[in-house]
Amino acid sequence: MSPHEVADSRLSRLITRARSAVLVRSTGGRPAPLVEAAVLALVILLFSRLHAAAGKDVVAATAHARALQSLERALHLNVELTANQWLTAHPSLILPAVFYYRLYYVAIIGVLVWTYLRRADVYVKVRRTLVAMSVLVLPVFWALPMSPPRFALPGIVDIVARHDLLTSRPSGSGQNLYSAMPSMHMGWSLWCAYAVWCGLRPSHPRLAWLAWIFPLGMAAVVLTTGNHYVLDIAGSAVLLIVSIAAVRAWNTLTRHLRT
Repeated sequence: MSPHEVADSRLSRLITRARSAVLVRSTGGRPAPLVEAAVLALVILLFSRLHAAAGKDVVAATAHARALQSLERALHLNVELTANQWLTAHPSLILPAVFYYRLYYVAIIGVLVWTYLRRADVYVKVRRTLVAMSVLVLPVFWALPMSPPRFALPGIVDIVARHDLLTSRPSGSGQNLYSAMPSMHMGWSLWCAYAVWCGLRPSHPRLAWLAWIFPLGMAAVVLTTGNHYVLDIAGSAVLLIVSIAAVRAWNTLTRHLRT
């Protein structure tokens, strides 16, 4: 082998080792990207499968929805039909609302990438909160199936189903249609706001508050499209708070075990 070939071989080995180190080792306080991507993909897969298999009892889901409607009427929170009628009366807003409803996952990916690259000090905390939300909500879906307003409230127009441009799958294909409580569209948008708020708060405390506009918009969308009740939104806020508390308790426990 010539000296030139030897040099090329060594350079190739160095590049291979460097790529391996970047992909599977922690750098700059960040978890290894390849490991992170694999873990998150596994979490998403498991959550999707378990969510799709949760509460399929239509009778129970309808009964729970009626009970929730009764509670909302008692609390004067039953605005779902009025909100849906308002959106159907403003057709120019329907497609923006449908896209807002459908593209929330783009925000989740964007926030994960941003915190990983730019706010490594908060990435692990917000990622653990995301995983905690995924774990804690599944027992609720299994124990409390809930029909959304588009199924359980007379007069509600299923706006997303009528105007969805992003999927051609038949309604219910690979989905759980009876997991209205809590709203995970709302839950994930609240998580996005929480993650961005945590990332911006140390350096831009005023700007950080703007992140909460995103879940406010999602709240309006899930109500007007007939997908969730007001109390579903409240349930999503409770889920985020409990998940944050669970992560803090876990972090405290692991610190005690290390010492």
